[in-house]
Amino acid sequence: MTATTWRGRVLVTPRSLTQAGLERVPELGPLRDAGYELVAGPAGALPSEEALLGLVPGCQGWLAGVERITARVLTAATELRVISRNGAGTDTIDLDAAERSQIRVERAAGANAQGVAELTLALTLSALRDVPWSAAVVRAGRWERRQGREMADITVGVVGLGAIGRRAAGLFRALGAEVVGHDPFAVDPPVAVLPLAELVARSDVVTLHCPPPTDGTALVDSALLAHVRPGAVLINTARSALVDDDAVLAALEEGRLRAYAVDAFDSEPPIMTPLLCHDRVLATPHIGGYTAASVHRATSQAVANLLAALRKV
Repeated sequence: MTATTWRGRVLVTPRSLTQAGLERVPELGPLRDAGYELVAGPAGALPSEEALLGLVPGCQGWLAGVERITARVLTAATELRVISRNGAGTDTIDLDAAERSQIRVERAAGANAQGVAELTLALTLSALRDVPWSAAVVRAGRWERRQGREMADITVGVVGLGAIGRRAAGLFRALGAEVVGHDPFAVDPPVAVLPLAELVARSDVVTLHCPPPTDGTALVDSALLAHVRPGAVLINTARSALVDDDAVLAALEEGRLRAYAVDAFDSEPPIMTPLLCHDRVLATPHIGGYTAASVHRATSQAVANLLAALRKV
């Protein structure tokens, strides 16, 4: 790249991109073609705050993953103008600090919706049919069975009817389930919308596809779980902060919940709490949007958003 074409630096930190090596990610080509030098975060790992403090100075753009972007990091990013997330969530970014520093924040909304919706379905079927437990029993040389449930015999409550929730609802309906939803902001919802407590009381499976409450409280707490149908399944592919871990653990131990499946954690890898160690918990390592197609869509959209924003500043 010659000096006449060089436009600046772009930090790239999503693990799905750094793990492969940025030179092997064709979706980043438009950034190079536009004259930007790419700066890689740690290969296949979430960068710490200290690592980001060393990486972000001198960068005009940032293609960001799910790492925490703190006010301290943004203060050090004196040349940064745009953060472009390769997903929809921005709750790991200090948005107030970004606004104070006049840093735009862009999202790749809906890019990983199909991947997350399909994982939601997979986790639900695994929980309803006790797939992980059954496989472990056979591997251990035993022959034991637990009776499962079929999709046509259950009601699924979808909390949050954005891009992911709508796709998940469609998948469940295609397999014959009755589907209800909860979303106070939904426009033209594809299913009947109920108050949250009523949805929980009616549903055999409750799946979460919404941001956590802004006041820092858990959406799923002991008060809400008091309404749950005995033997229900709770699925969380959205945010760990949505649930009160102690309340979910108590519901599992009391038999009010059949299973809890989770793909979202406060830290990665997570601390193995009593909840995550429970034999009725199915935990996956944040793989909802980690498919070839979702990574391609999210990266392409994030790059396009980044370039469009950089042209405006």
